[in-house]
Amino acid sequence: MPARSPASIRDKLGAIIDEIDRTGHADLLRLTVLKRWFAHPARLYAFGLWVARQAAARGETGGVRAAEAGPLFAQARALLLETAAAGGRPDWSGAERLYRCLRAFQNEFERQAWGPVRIIRNHDLYLIEAGLALYLALRPAPGDGYRLAADYCGHYSSAYGRDLNGPARDRLLELIGFITAQEAGEPG
Repeated sequence: MPARSPASIRDKLGAIIDEIDRTGHADLLRLTVLKRWFAHPARLYAFGLWVARQAAARGETGGVRAAEAGPLFAQARALLLETAAAGGRPDWSGAERLYRCLRAFQNEFERQAWGPVRIIRNHDLYLIEAGLALYLALRPAPGDGYRLAADYCGHYSSAYGRDLNGPARDRLLELIGFITAQEAGEPG
């Protein structure tokens, strides 16, 4: 019997999408398959930048502290989307400055029985912040990439709680598109 070739990361993510199609959801922990893929540092940094750009493009300024969120999204779009359109990477010091502003904007903690919990009032701003942390190598471990992927793809529904359901399917398809493009641009 010939040896089977290992499944690619795209195949594994495709299997997660199939499970969502079959059952309506999949466990967020299924995304741990990304840790091995993120072991290549360039992939981790590129993923952080990609998520930050996705969140900046889609970001909504409604809700709590909307008047303050609007200028942050404007800064993020200027830094991330304009450089993407020009085919480049954002200015390092500008990215670091934006990261600090985003971190300060949502730096509220609530004391819980098990310890302090950070309050995130705008998920897209959080995704930009976390993506910039990967891009700037402030969080350089493959597990950090997995956590960002879970935050990016995960969705809450009353039927399943927070896991891969509903809009998560589309996010996984976007992720597969990113992975395909990233691997195509890597040398041999």
